Amino acid sequence: QVQLVESGGGLVQAGGSLRLSCAASGRIFFSINNMGWYRQAPGKQREMVATTTAGGTTNYADSVKGRFTISRDNAKNTVYLQMNSLKPEDTAVYICNAIISFSGDYWGQGTQVTVSS
Repeated sequence: QVQLVESGGGLVQAGGSLRLSCAASGRIFFSINNMGWYRQAPGKQREMVATTTAGGTTNYADSVKGRFTISRDNAKNTVYLQMNSLKPEDTAVYICNAIISFSGDYWGQGTQVTVSS
């Protein structure tokens, strides 16, 4: 089984920064293609925050563009999300996603990010 484990969430004041990590492990027989971060706040639908391809192409939600940066370490099967200038509206559970060739679409358990004002 493939497992995704997130870390780095926590409580931060508005304007602060956090760095999230997500490491994939388990039975990975093929390469990991896209990796990304999604978030879900209470009462809201899950939304895409940022994604990155194996080649390094990135995509961001308009609400986080210029503040968040996604990156990956292919050797470690790990994706990161650097979050700067955090706002209270960024408060949500952040969930890691990975798409593995000839395997499937995998999700982590999520890590809570809370931004106070």
